[in-house]
Amino acid sequence: MPQLAAETSSLEEQLQGWGEVILMTDKVLRWERAWFPLALMSVVSFSFLMIYYLDPSVLSGVSCFVMFLCLADYLVPALAPRIFGSNKWTTEQQQRFHEICRNLVKSRRRIVGWWKRLFTLKEEKPKMYFMTMLFTLAVVAWIGQQVHNLFLTYLIVSFLLLFPGLNQHGIITKYIGMAKREINKLLKHKEKKNE
Repeated sequence: MPQLAAETSSLEEQLQGWGEVILMTDKVLRWERAWFPLALMSVVSFSFLMIYYLDPSVLSGVSCFVMFLCLADYLVPALAPRIFGSNKWTTEQQQRFHEICRNLVKSRRRIVGWWKRLFTLKEEKPKMYFMTMLFTLAVVAWIGQQVHNLFLTYLIVSFLLLFPGLNQHGIITKYIGMAKREINKLLKHKEKKNE
């Protein structure tokens, strides 16, 4: 736990200039207002329509994206205090910023843990690892062949951006519960049929 606190503190220091932007982004992603999902999907849809319309090459697209990130990295820490008024940083905002950083550190740890488990599986059960990877990658390749790259990317980005709000409002839990109930009904029905 002390290591988690140290990593969180380090991340807070690195992101300090982005504090106001991160808090505002968090509010949008968690849908604190009813119109945030619509605004979010409008921006994403417009961005993807522009990419589709302009049809840049991969090199141009990556270059423009990295250029945008560099501009944001340079301008946001300088302009955010003027736009959001950082002198109004409250204890509640600081606690929420700390919580966001802690969640980011935990997410990074989970991803690293999954990655380590994958390599542990490779060492301990190489045949299982090989079959799992082969099947998973074949399914992903098939999906990639059936669905246009840009549309698939749009769906993935949309889901990732909507996920925090869906989770915050209990929508994911609700539908997972419904799916579990339906699966249990099917299993019970199958058991009765077999008897």
